[in-house]
Amino acid sequence: MKILADTHTHCMASGHAYSTIQENIRAAADKGLELIALTDHAPAMQNTTSHAYFANLHVIPDELFGVRVLKGVELNIIDFEGTIDMDERTLSRLDISIASLHTPCIAPGTKEENTRACIRAMENPLVDILGHPGDPRYPMDYEEIFKVSKQTGTLLEINNASLVPGGFRAGSDENIVFLLRMAMKEDVPVVVSSDAHFYTGIGDVMYVERLMEKIDFPKELVLNTDPQKLMYAIKRNKG
Repeated sequence: MKILADTHTHCMASGHAYSTIQENIRAAADKGLELIALTDHAPAMQNTTSHAYFANLHVIPDELFGVRVLKGVELNIIDFEGTIDMDERTLSRLDISIASLHTPCIAPGTKEENTRACIRAMENPLVDILGHPGDPRYPMDYEEIFKVSKQTGTLLEINNASLVPGGFRAGSDENIVFLLRMAMKEDVPVVVSSDAHFYTGIGDVMYVERLMEKIDFPKELVLNTDPQKLMYAIKRNKG
């Protein structure tokens, strides 16, 4: 499976990543990617950057080193009503957004609470992707998550960092397989991502590919293999 787009990357602005934007984009070019999304953590995350950072992302060229650059954000879901940590005006000016649950921003709740938080976030028209679903620290009703993602057009992310052996989201694989099997059954596309925090990880979805191979997941349902299809599938670009 040839990945041509990485939809989830971090640079030094996130506070716990270690490369510059330029290093990440150049790494994407060196690896043959055609598209990269810049998705640093939104302001509720500890030690990350400010709203002004995201409001000013327009100064970055739309293409560098032959790679299309999407200016985006990884939002934090900060309560069980699906509230996100960015104002609508700033968020609407970005190219892409991911909404995720992170323990520094929201402690895990009950299965019902975690499910409701994600559903409410997915119902936001400016949330394009649900980030790293499958994290066992946040038990959820995955059938309902899949159903609402399909209804709202919010893409489900299959996150490589969630599958790293010994990682902090260890145990995600069983939940991810459940979502992938539902996607296969209903012919619904997904996005894969590196969630890179250093430039060497840009475009690296090795663990995702291994998992997909085990269940014969069709590459045609991986939007990152076709940047044009990916752009069309991003919620804010529809209609």
